[in-house]
Amino acid sequence: MSEFAFFALVTLIKCVIVVAFFATLAGLATYAERKVLAYFQRRIGPDMVGPFGLIQLVADMIKLFTKEDIIPYNSQKIIFAIAPLLSAICAFVSLAAIPMLPEFTLFGHIIQPLISDINVALLFVIGTSGLCFYAVFLGGLSSNNKWSILGAARGLVAIISYESVGALALIAIVMLVGSFSLVDINNYQNDGILSWLIFKQPLAFILFIIALFIETNRTPLCLTENDAEIVAGYGTEYSGLRWGMFFIGEYASMIAGAILISLLFLGGFNSFWIIPGWIMMILKSVFIFFWYFWARAAFPQLRPDQVMRMCYLILIPLAVLNLLITALAVLL
Repeated sequence: MSEFAFFALVTLIKCVIVVAFFATLAGLATYAERKVLAYFQRRIGPDMVGPFGLIQLVADMIKLFTKEDIIPYNSQKIIFAIAPLLSAICAFVSLAAIPMLPEFTLFGHIIQPLISDINVALLFVIGTSGLCFYAVFLGGLSSNNKWSILGAARGLVAIISYESVGALALIAIVMLVGSFSLVDINNYQNDGILSWLIFKQPLAFILFIIALFIETNRTPLCLTENDAEIVAGYGTEYSGLRWGMFFIGEYASMIAGAILISLLFLGGFNSFWIIPGWIMMILKSVFIFFWYFWARAAFPQLRPDQVMRMCYLILIPLAVLNLLITALAVLL
């Protein structure tokens, strides 16, 4: 087999594995969230369908596939139908440039555990994952429902604002490392735990975490849906599989965000003492993913004006200050 044919085959296999694996993980994440929230709130959670309620995932999938697909009469039908697909596609595409494990050798060939190793991977991931929200906006706008439009508009304002916070935090990382490559950022932290960027950029870490909660529509910073104000927001008119596609995209984005934080701030897939790098990567990503559930269970939903005030009066000034301090440190 020629080198190009082997490369094409490996790339195709990687794409299939990423889509299948992370779609399955997104389903498992819904089960994990329900169990974790039940534990926090002293409830039982799913426990009736299968051992420990694990087969509840299959029951939910069957329900989504067989539930009636309703399209509002006065909606923009083409956009209404495409928006959920766009949400899932953008989430999975963003995973293409994220290295998740150390490289390894297979049949004499070095295999990179990512689909595409590009030198501007950080820009690619942030750009494609940011497009996920436009699916939410288009879905709400095309529904011809005032609550859907209101939820989509609120979320659009928030995402535009908090993307500035996240971008300023990441610029500080790029200034220290001198590269947009996620592989280079990972390798920058391979000198032990003290080389992890969370210790060099703690403020950037906090700012990026907050921006990620906005990007992934997570409580307590979610503005696109709220039972007390706008019901289900952008998803009010969606049902069945289309509704499920939105949440597959949302949970895939959450998984990508957890992996990205592990790469950017927590040493990535570098080994730690006797623990192999791939195990470290899984442990750190699971820990970060748990934060989504923890925050949802522990904090109340903030009002839209509180979220926006925090962005413009607190977070953006802090991000600019952190950037100036980082620039001064690099120059000196």
